[in-house]
Amino acid sequence: MNEVVIIDAVRTPVGRRNGGLSTVHPAELLGGALTALVSRTGIDPGRVEQVVAGCVSQVGQQSYNIARTSWLAAGLPLTTAATTVDTQCGSSQQAANLAASLVASGTVDMAVACGVESMSRVPIGSNSSKKLGFGVPVPKSYFARYEFTSQFEGAERIADKWGITRQDADAFGLGSQQRAARAWKEGRFDTQIVPVDAPVLDEDGKPTGETRRVSRDEGMRETTLEGLAALKAVAREDGVHTAGTSSQISDGAAAVLLTTPAKAEQLGLTPRARVTHQCLVGVDPVLMLTGPIDATNLLLERSGLGIGDIDLFEINEAFASVVLAWEKEVKPDPEAVNPNGGAIALGHPLGGTGVILLTKALHELERTGGRRALVTMCCGGGLGTGTLLER
Repeated sequence: MNEVVIIDAVRTPVGRRNGGLSTVHPAELLGGALTALVSRTGIDPGRVEQVVAGCVSQVGQQSYNIARTSWLAAGLPLTTAATTVDTQCGSSQQAANLAASLVASGTVDMAVACGVESMSRVPIGSNSSKKLGFGVPVPKSYFARYEFTSQFEGAERIADKWGITRQDADAFGLGSQQRAARAWKEGRFDTQIVPVDAPVLDEDGKPTGETRRVSRDEGMRETTLEGLAALKAVAREDGVHTAGTSSQISDGAAAVLLTTPAKAEQLGLTPRARVTHQCLVGVDPVLMLTGPIDATNLLLERSGLGIGDIDLFEINEAFASVVLAWEKEVKPDPEAVNPNGGAIALGHPLGGTGVILLTKALHELERTGGRRALVTMCCGGGLGTGTLLER
């Protein structure tokens, strides 16, 4: 098996719902990340043999294999093949794991993994809406085997099982906002962000010919514990989670270039990290969001490492209880977990978040001089993604 190395990773800012990125077609949003990756690395894009993208709501503007559409719309070579995958929230992390597998197996020498979601333009659940007239995605036979729960209910049941209180969740939500604000204040994201020139629309929704540059994550907001405590619960009347302790509906994209050390040397590229281990695990689809626990344990088992050997963790903040339960189980250093904020503060553009987290992990390892990072996400349907990086 070939060793797999990362040459570069970039991300757009994460836009809030109906915010600065909402006027950008999702294929063009992803295309911007792809062209920036090519420009920053200086590669001949024709050497990229496959592009693998994550996207969840593959309907309307995000249908028709958005990986391929984005690559072509950006003016990149038509000879590069492309695939779009759906692993729910972990879609682009699984896209990265699949792209790494293509390189490791020798199927290709160079691949791009990426992801996008414009939740402003294609709302969550659009591809399974009854309004489409194509029926429902879950057959009756499923219900004979499993209770069908929402992610909101799953998060509440996780809070029940692991004894996580409303106060615990609020404190975590505040911490995410504070870490993200510190990261932007200290310029920690400067090396990874690709600004987006978004069209300005008139009152009729038509482009005016002008653009507005979006260069900063839009989900951050000033808050306090008192302010969070006043928010209404989103799942149960007496539930743990609120809008302040759940991931935000967002728009965004990211891309990462993967190759072998030999190909990197041949092309004069400098590897910045290795993808050493990866996994996708199945877990209880009723609790649904516990996948990061199993994924982390599996990666540690496969690598022979202990939790203390990992310098940095990026775990998606789908809900506060997901991260807090994971922390109780795997017992990481809390200061090493999402040190620059997560989806509660920065947002969660479903199909783009996995590669966004990988991008954040790579750049943070370099900023701090750390050696290893573990990235993991929970996914709808009871799945967990995992990737272990090493500088």
